[in-house]
Amino acid sequence: MATAKLPRLILLGLLLAYIVAGLFMRDPWKTDDAVGLATMITAIREGGITWLLPQVGLLAHAEEGPLITWVGAICIWLFGPFIGDITAGRLPNLLWFGITTTSVWYGTYLLGRRAEAQPLALPFGGEPEPRDYGRMLADAALLLLLATVGILQRTHETTVVPAIMAWQALAFYSLARSVDRPFTGCTTLGIALAASFLTRGWVGAIPIMVGSLLAFYPRTQLWRCRRWLPWAALVTLALILAWWIPATHGSEYWIRNWKIWNLSSFAVPSWHDLGRTLRDLPWYLWPTWPLALLAIWRWRSWIYAPHIWLPLTLLACAALVLFGLEEATDSEYVLLATPCAVLAAFSLPTLRRGVVNTLDWFAVMCFSLTAATVWLGWVALHFHWPAQISRNIARQTTGYEPAISWTAFALAVVFTLAWIALVVWRLRVKPQALWRGTVLSAGGLTVTWILLVLLWQPAVDYARSYRTVSGQLAQALEQNIRPGECVRGLSLGSGQRASFLIFNNLTFTFDAKCTLILQQTSNQSLRDNTAAYSEGAEVLWQGGRRADRQEVFRLLRIGSNR
Repeated sequence: MATAKLPRLILLGLLLAYIVAGLFMRDPWKTDDAVGLATMITAIREGGITWLLPQVGLLAHAEEGPLITWVGAICIWLFGPFIGDITAGRLPNLLWFGITTTSVWYGTYLLGRRAEAQPLALPFGGEPEPRDYGRMLADAALLLLLATVGILQRTHETTVVPAIMAWQALAFYSLARSVDRPFTGCTTLGIALAASFLTRGWVGAIPIMVGSLLAFYPRTQLWRCRRWLPWAALVTLALILAWWIPATHGSEYWIRNWKIWNLSSFAVPSWHDLGRTLRDLPWYLWPTWPLALLAIWRWRSWIYAPHIWLPLTLLACAALVLFGLEEATDSEYVLLATPCAVLAAFSLPTLRRGVVNTLDWFAVMCFSLTAATVWLGWVALHFHWPAQISRNIARQTTGYEPAISWTAFALAVVFTLAWIALVVWRLRVKPQALWRGTVLSAGGLTVTWILLVLLWQPAVDYARSYRTVSGQLAQALEQNIRPGECVRGLSLGSGQRASFLIFNNLTFTFDAKCTLILQQTSNQSLRDNTAAYSEGAEVLWQGGRRADRQEVFRLLRIGSNR
């Protein structure tokens, strides 16, 4: 009964609900989400070198790599005329999510059905079949990945995070496949390693490359497949050079900045950054990290078995890199999610029933509370009760006029009832399958996310989108720009540049001779007269997002002799 099959329709439905909710029908949010989409749109609108070397308008985006720009731009080219550029630019997230989930499931399945991972034989038989046991562990690993709190929002953004996560998952699958089919496994491993480099440069590729290399340790099953490593290296090198050679001839400036970004990213972190990383990781990787540590301990006598050693090497290298980067971000944290989920799955058969029940109850209480909190915030937003919560929300959404969408409300009720039904099923049926607790965790987090999307997305869009201010700026430029004038950006952030490009196709040069300046500053700087051009410039327009009480944009005209 512990290996009872999880119905495929339930698993696929959960996966689909997880990734689709919050991916479409919203504006790009500032900084990473907007920048990733802007590089795709720039490639489509400008063409030429912007396909090879990503740019945000006229600004070279010489960080990370070009792969997400290529895939996103192709999607915009194919589907943009029908569904819009913003929606089309998010279609690659479905691809990254598909690669991640498929690789995690099949990689865990291949390892879970091996003899080293099987439970002890029972005296009178009746132990599960290896295929059933491997499938159970694969289902659990996938559900634990979905239950990982930190990856939830980032998998829905047009950034390198879901892509680099996909390539690490593919590397994991490739290593698992190499145990029995070394040519197939090492071929896909080469593809995964090259793709990780093209996605996030050396910062993203090194932990995956080193972790994959350590997987071929002499005391492991993969050691006998080491003769295929040169083939994997050849595939990796060929794919990287296919981009690198034309890129170095395309723009020396872009390549120089790319090298600077890669080199400057590696440094000894400050105590403050190190403390922040150690503080954030337990929340980011919840609930898989305690189970992953337990798996390592319980299987310590079998540490070189493929089902422990392969995810462990990827986990260890990703963790060590965190302490060699000047400032670790979600793009590095995410490389811990897949190996933690896989290791956590292999801890489940070692847990006592009481511990599993405790985890189940924790999931029920935690996600019932989060769902109730989402509803309470929605009530406070629309009905101004409770008063304190309503005032706190109002401070974050200044100027927002909420309107109830009854369709979204009805869907939110349906998903809330679905969560209640899942809890009732757990209490009444009391299933023995080892994936029962992971279903509660994954389902609870997914329902919470869907409720946030349905009930809160308009307010979040208002607080984080630049659509309104971009339209106001476009109108101000149309009214004030003179023939032959150019507009220069001053202290303009990359996220703001990207948003203005996405919404109104506005680009800003770096030419110091321009007489029009779009300045990004703050209300405090304006009050203190410390903002550039505080005196002597003609202010043609001033605006900003009402939800942000500090950020201000000014369109200035200065004398042509300046």
